[in-house]
Parts: sequence; C-alpha cells; structure tokens
Amino acid sequence: MTHLITVITAVHPPSAPYLADAYKSLLAQELLAGWDWQWVIQEDGETQEVAPHVPEDPRISFGQGRQGRAAMARTVGLSRAEGEYVKVLDADDMLAPGALARDLRALTDDPAVGWATSRVLDYLPDGSTVGFDQDPPQGPIDRGTVLQHWLDHGYRAQVHPATLFVRRDLLLALGGWMALPASEDTGLLLALSAVSRGWFSAETGLLYRKWPGQVTSQPAHADEVEREARFSVIATRARMLASMEGWRFGGS
Repeated sequence: MTHLITVITAVHPPSAPYLADAYKSLLAQELLAGWDWQWVIQEDGETQEVAPHVPEDPRISFGQGRQGRAAMARTVGLSRAEGEYVKVLDADDMLAPGALARDLRALTDDPAVGWATSRVLDYLPDGSTVGFDQDPPQGPIDRGTVLQHWLDHGYRAQVHPATLFVRRDLLLALGGWMALPASEDTGLLLALSAVSRGWFSAETGLLYRKWPGQVTSQPAHADEVEREARFSVIATRARMLASMEGWRFGGS
C-alpha cells in the first residue's frame, strides 16, 4: 500500500510559468519507502492561461474555480487531497532536496506534533539566495510559541508559513486557510501554533522566489488599514483557540 503526501498549490496566470520549476523540485524529492506524493494544483479563476503550464503526470490533479485569491483556491483544492499529510508549495517556489522526507519524518516520529516548517532561502532574480538570520534551533516548537513571537516582533513569525507541512485532518478541523486577501497562510500557521506543537527543520526546505509579479510585492499588500485588519482577526482567532482548553491536538 502506498501512502500519500498531498502537495497543494494555488496558481494564477502570472505565476503559471513557474510551475515547471516547482515540478522539477517535486521530481527531485526522495521519499521514505512506501510513500509518494500527489500534487493538487488549483487555479484561482477559470482562464485558459494556466492549464498549458500544468505538467502531464498521473499524480497531478488540476482544478479551476471562481476567483477568490490563494486562500480559497487552496481550501477548495483540499476536496481532492488524498494524502494523510498536506504540504504547501506556492506556484512560484521550489522545494529543496529532501524537504518532504524531513517533514514526514518529523510528524511520523512524534504523533503529538501536528505540523512542521523549515528554513527558507529567498531566491532572487539573479539566482542568488539570502537566508533569514533569526531561525529558531532545529527541533520541536511548543504550542503558542509562534503566536507569541509574532505578537512580540512586529507581526513577524520566526518560521515561514510557505513551508507548512501539516496533518490533513488537523488542517481541515481548522477550516483550511483563512478567508483573507493576504496573510492567509500566517493565519493558519498561528492557529496551528495555538492548538498543537510543531517542528522546525534547520535544513533549507524551500526556495522562496522573489519576483516583481508576486502578490506580496504589490502595493496593496502593504496597505496599512487592510494590514491592521488582517492581523487583528488573525490574532483574535489564535488567542481564542489557545484559550479553549478542549481544543488541543495530541495532548499538547
């Protein structure tokens, strides 16, 4: 019997050409015996511009739907997720070698760990990379640690939500990604931190592409009024989850 990891990707036309690089990074993954991946690609919209960039592979499931930004696309894509675990991979990013196996091992070794993250390198247009100089040490992350760090450091988490690897049942129990125009992955990360222990891998797990067309580089992403609204609802949700004694994963 083959066990599956569902890799889930939201894509829109500007990022579709980068799917080829994401696919190459998936093909390079070496998994534990008895495991394989399924790639769920969900277009945010219903255009004719994305499908030509979707590789032909029986392990790939491509879908389209009403436009609603990445949070909705990923959450709708979960309807086709067959894996016990879900790995986030944005259309313009690439997995580092060994990323899936390390994430999988972290969660299978400790059933009380609900999610995993890893070190990220920014992948710049000239091909060079830049790392984050404040990564936590490798190992378990206690419940609530990420939320507190985010609140204490100007709404910046010490681990990157674009690297999330999570138990599918836990992800669904939390409702998937938050219905926000941006920071939806941060909202999920903080909700996970509120109810479960996590894991951080110090080995690089993701190349995070920096390019002019990415959503986080657009002026609207930095609008102060919207930013404060996003962060307010993210913080309130996470605090409420943390305060609910019966809402714990793995007894953490």
